Amino acid sequence: MSGLLTSAEVAQFERDGYIIVKGLFDVAEMDILRTAAKNDKVMEGNARQIADAEGAMARLTLWNKAGDDLWGLVARTHRIVDRMEQLLGGEVYHYHSKMSVKEPFVGGAWEWHQDYGYWYNNAVLFPDLASCFIAVDPNTRDNGCMQVLRGSHRMGRIEHGRYGDQTGADPERVEEAKKVLPLDYVVLDPGDALFFHCNLLHRSDANRSPNPRWSLICCYNAARNNPYRESHHPSYSYLEKVDDSAIKAAGAKLFASETQFLRVEEDQTTGADKPILARAEG
Repeated sequence: MSGLLTSAEVAQFERDGYIIVKGLFDVAEMDILRTAAKNDKVMEGNARQIADAEGAMARLTLWNKAGDDLWGLVARTHRIVDRMEQLLGGEVYHYHSKMSVKEPFVGGAWEWHQDYGYWYNNAVLFPDLASCFIAVDPNTRDNGCMQVLRGSHRMGRIEHGRYGDQTGADPERVEEAKKVLPLDYVVLDPGDALFFHCNLLHRSDANRSPNPRWSLICCYNAARNNPYRESHHPSYSYLEKVDDSAIKAAGAKLFASETQFLRVEEDQTTGADKPILARAEG
């Protein structure tokens, strides 16, 4: 699905902090991605188990480089990158990608957070980052689809701390935001994509259903927002876009063993070195 966003869609993103693009990837492309993801032993071997506040586990695998393998091709397609450049107002580069996995009945929740709540610590001065969240499986309320507080990106960065294995937003401020901002459940079919701002508050419930919830998330930073020091995610490098046909052309090469996944000890995404915030009383 090539093409650019309309001016109305860009305005919606600026107002709400997110937009949904239905059918960004077609059925054949999602069959390729799903088969590759669920048979990729290298990806599985580099997954990190992350506990929610109740101890239930989600899995997360991250990688920085958007190369010539299947996962790199997805992140470099015009259909994503061109839209990101519209939303962020200029050239972008690949910040990182990740596969988020909630298995049936056991997949854990994600606490309320902003991505910039921890990307801020990677020496990026401005919240000029956004993500494209692609449903590999159906994302439903039953299997723990994403929830967002519409317009919460306009609150700016909120203080974050440690809850379970995760970095979460100050719960007192989140509760106040929930009183004045609509809560939207992001129900997606495979191939649908959610583009969302790095300061948008979002979370998801645990998967208590018999159905898996796998999601691929490609994250981008504005080229003008180059970090002022090195971190575990990359500084600016030119992102060479690929034609939208690249995924089907790569369909015969289903496994992503060439991807250099981040080892568990390298993954600081959950902010393990950050202080714990006191929970709000009452």
